[in-house]
Amino acid sequence: MKNANIHEATTHLSKLIDSVLAGEDVIISRAGKPLVRLVPYKGAFKPRQPGVWKGQVKIADDFDEESEEVNALFYGGDKQ
Repeated sequence: MKNANIHEATTHLSKLIDSVLAGEDVIISRAGKPLVRLVPYKGAFKPRQPGVWKGQVKIADDFDEESEEVNALFYGGDKQ
């Protein structure tokens, strides 16, 4: 593990980045107290691909119909 103070980090940032990319841990400190840790960027998530679930999800024909019993429970009223 490599420790660097803020002055060293600003003057040798490229070398510290190379160390991180080579697998070494780098901690930047102020007055001997660790503040931050440099880590390599892992990259963004892969973009979503539409249609991956096509044909695998079934939705009931009455999916969006309201139930009088459920409405009565939420909004009050007589259950029948």
